[in-house]
Amino acid sequence: MVQLLKMEGIVRTGAVEKAMLETPRHIYVPEGIRHLSYEDAPLPIGEGQTISAPHMVAIMCEALQLKPGEKVLEIGAGSGYHAAVMSRIVGGKGMIFSVERIEAVAKNATLNLEADGRVNVKVVIGDGTMGLPEFAPYDAITVTCAAPEIPKPLIEQIREGGRILIPIGRMPSDLILAIKNGPKLEKKNLGGCMFVPMVGEYGFKDL
Repeated sequence: MVQLLKMEGIVRTGAVEKAMLETPRHIYVPEGIRHLSYEDAPLPIGEGQTISAPHMVAIMCEALQLKPGEKVLEIGAGSGYHAAVMSRIVGGKGMIFSVERIEAVAKNATLNLEADGRVNVKVVIGDGTMGLPEFAPYDAITVTCAAPEIPKPLIEQIREGGRILIPIGRMPSDLILAIKNGPKLEKKNLGGCMFVPMVGEYGFKDL
């Protein structure tokens, strides 16, 4: 799977390649569909949520350009797979905080991460649109659901020069990379993507 993504030019750096090779995706896939774990496709994990396709995890990790020791906030834990990959990139001196609004999903992600031996990932139940101010500021924030716009709390909780990666707009959404530069965000559109809609204080209001 990883070698195919590398051949397609999606996995570009050694850090992302190594992290994905070392992360056992089958741990994060429900037992009944575990035979599909290494297909490049999103898979259902219950509660109307999915584990992202490997190519999207790779695209997001490459776009964030994570470094060892960085502190990362993830909005939407899902099965925990994306956090597990990122945790390997930031290493033992780094930390991933993942906010998940659905309690059952959060508990399952925690169990999966424990089974994978991930000690530098903390899953918190809450409204991800509000971020996680108690551990701010973050070096990077990654969002795994589509938002109507970048939530104000996330902008407040990213450090100067930090990166926010977030899908914006209804499906298909635009994957936006925003870098905090003083009072402004420098934004770059990385192309179309498909994610479940954001729910919460700064999410879509008609869901």
